[in-house]
Amino acid sequence: MEKEVLIFGHKNPDTDSICSSIIMEDLEKKLGNQNGKAVRIGKINKETRYVLDYLNIKDIPYVEDVIDGQEVILVDHNEASQCVNHIENARILKVIDHHTMNFKAPYQLYYRTEPVGCTATVLYQLYRENHIEIEKNIAILCLSAIISDTLLFKSPTCTHTDRQVAKQLEKIAQINVNEYGLAMLKAGTDLDDFSAEELIHIDSKEFEKDGIKFEIAQVNTVSIEDVLKREMELKTVISKTIEEKGLSLFMLAITDILNSNSEVIALGQKANVVNAAFGKELKDDKVFLEGVVSRKKQLLPDIDKNI
Repeated sequence: MEKEVLIFGHKNPDTDSICSSIIMEDLEKKLGNQNGKAVRIGKINKETRYVLDYLNIKDIPYVEDVIDGQEVILVDHNEASQCVNHIENARILKVIDHHTMNFKAPYQLYYRTEPVGCTATVLYQLYRENHIEIEKNIAILCLSAIISDTLLFKSPTCTHTDRQVAKQLEKIAQINVNEYGLAMLKAGTDLDDFSAEELIHIDSKEFEKDGIKFEIAQVNTVSIEDVLKREMELKTVISKTIEEKGLSLFMLAITDILNSNSEVIALGQKANVVNAAFGKELKDDKVFLEGVVSRKKQLLPDIDKNI
């Protein structure tokens, strides 16, 4: 029996990472590659759990690292800092993504990335290009990922392609995308039983530029004020994370999914780059950014330019 090909998204996986892993397993098998196996390299969040429960999917296996020669397929990421431990030991067969390319490999592989709002949008197009029927459960997984990454089409990362794909998927899924999407997003805003340390790692990504390491985390909520009641506790665990990881900056974006704004907490020796990036002064380590909801398109580019 041939070894399994592990399919996974990034650390601290969001709904797109988990759903795209499951979708990619289905696509691989329908293309004749029976060894694909969706796994996760982090904890499933409440938003994603809502999707899996809706579809009666119990869970997908967790892996912490990979052994020498393990064949893998990456979805929704392409940076080593966001990948499974010891990814350098693996042989990457494919990458399906929608982020900026930060990837090098000393061998040929299939690489597909597009400037769209969600990896599942790219996967939808792969089904169509290969003339493979999309079943209802796969359509719901694709829709869930698109809704999550585009905040129900409100994020500036959302493209015309995402909207058109979602319309086609809604027909196959036979659900009301607005009703389902709002319920799904609200499920992800229940933060009461998270510790402060868990909260800052619900959806967090590490980056590096010219030897400077920084991290941008994001939590979605319907009340920024409620999250800020834990401000001192959050700052304490952020400071601890900065020390443990040797970060120069940690940003936590607390994003109001109903009003499309974010309050940002920024700590670290490079925290002042936030001032230059957004033209606003940090006050008590915080700044309110009206209309800002996207890490990829609104936070990371300006931080990257100024760090």
